Amino acid sequence: MKSRKPLTDEELEAWENSRDLEAELLESVRQMTAGNVHAVMSPVISARKKTGLSQAEFAKLLGVSVRTLQEWEQGRRQPSGAAKTLIAIAERRPDVLKEMIA
Repeated sequence: MKSRKPLTDEELEAWENSRDLEAELLESVRQMTAGNVHAVMSPVISARKKTGLSQAEFAKLLGVSVRTLQEWEQGRRQPSGAAKTLIAIAERRPDVLKEMIA
């Protein structure tokens, strides 16, 4: 993805003033009613859901705080090292992590 410099206040204001919010909202509604939308789910959310665990349970299993797990799920931070490996295992073999809880 190409990196861009931040807009100045004047540029941001000009861009905001050029938008037609009504048209943008109508187009969004048209796309939704036509079924032209898709939800993107974080791989961390996908892995957790496959295990059937709550955020608190999954965070405890990974040895992180619920807040850290939420940051990963929302894409604000990325897991590293062992956490990535455990998340990959949860994605492919959720039964293995479920056994650890039992």
